[in-house]
Amino acid sequence: MKNVNIGILRAPQIEFCLSGGYSIDGVALPDGRYSVTVKDGAIMWQGALHDSLSFRPFDDASHFTLYDVVIGVNFHWERKQNQTFAGVLCFIVEDGELRAINNLPVEKYLESVISSEMSATSSMEFLKAHTVISRSWLYAQLRRSVETTETHPGYDDDERIVRWYARENHTLFDFCADDHCQRYQGITAECSERVAKAVAATSNLVLVYDGEVCDARFSKCCGGMTERFSACWEDKDFDYLDSFRDVEGKVDFLDLIDEDTARRWIEGSPESFCNTNDKEVLSQVLNGYDCETNDFYRWQVRYTQDEITKLIEKRSGINFGRIEELQPIERAASGRLVTMRIVGTNRTVVVGKELEIRRWLSPSHLYSSAFVVDKLYGDNGEISFLLKGAGWGHGVGLCQIGAAMMGERGYSFSQILEHYYPGAVLQNIEDI
Repeated sequence: MKNVNIGILRAPQIEFCLSGGYSIDGVALPDGRYSVTVKDGAIMWQGALHDSLSFRPFDDASHFTLYDVVIGVNFHWERKQNQTFAGVLCFIVEDGELRAINNLPVEKYLESVISSEMSATSSMEFLKAHTVISRSWLYAQLRRSVETTETHPGYDDDERIVRWYARENHTLFDFCADDHCQRYQGITAECSERVAKAVAATSNLVLVYDGEVCDARFSKCCGGMTERFSACWEDKDFDYLDSFRDVEGKVDFLDLIDEDTARRWIEGSPESFCNTNDKEVLSQVLNGYDCETNDFYRWQVRYTQDEITKLIEKRSGINFGRIEELQPIERAASGRLVTMRIVGTNRTVVVGKELEIRRWLSPSHLYSSAFVVDKLYGDNGEISFLLKGAGWGHGVGLCQIGAAMMGERGYSFSQILEHYYPGAVLQNIEDI
């Protein structure tokens, strides 16, 4: 069974606790709390300097706890948690700080990912579907990291800043533990027997298209229409990551690149799998801190002119002067903005793609780039900008809330996957 290295925490000093039996260099350590620090570019551990450290468990009952792990980095739910993990604990020096790395088998990693991304009480078919796409994404990224080192591609000039954010190829470990890769919170999350059963039931299964493991993207809520890959990342598309209505059966496709059509769509509340207020279903996808996000199927954010001016300057690093207009330039098939023009009294810039737009227009991340803008005038002449939007996330691939609803309605995991990744087939990774 393949193992993966997961980067958990980076800090100048890391506190951790060993439980159930660990050893280092073959020497057993007593259970208890320990600390490591950086000194002279090396790891200070019990009075000696080391290039790296590996704490190995005696058996599956052994576990370690890391204190003050930062989760939700740069998102509105960012906070610190104490998290507990199974497997090997390693320390290395990364950019002058300590990096804690967890080494463990892929299938054990997936048990935690599924429990971290959603509630372990989700329907079995939804759990199995998400296990398959998480495993597919993992293997696709591992293969991609061998082929490319490109991380923040795009094109910038005085009038146009268009960037997209691939998953950086971590050079010192395979994946990080936060939303940037996949949420991984060890056994802190409830790794229940049901999750273990879902992982075992789909053991080694991945989605494949034309002989290649699918880059199985997913987001919280598509807003009723999924999106194409090229709207969010590099200018290419995959047949299995197409744009379509998130509903049962075949319906008329609405191409929301047209501004008037997009506005009607966003200002409405069209039927879709993810258009639900069912708290039981939502609790399957939204863990505790996610539940702090409300009204994500259709949402509104309002800024005064002063607020939007200060926000965009802070987030972009550009002095636009006073912001006067937020103008849509290009929309993709789901209504998500690919590029928009920001007009200020000092400067005008076109910004894209969707994640860069979301970053500039929020203290953390705007829910999505599927929004329209109303410029409002108050009685005192004050100008404000009302953003009315749809969905949470990029909208490419599986919609977690939509898939959870499908599971509740009796769809099998293979039907859920067929819906969100049309044309892809299930195959054992060992046969590829």
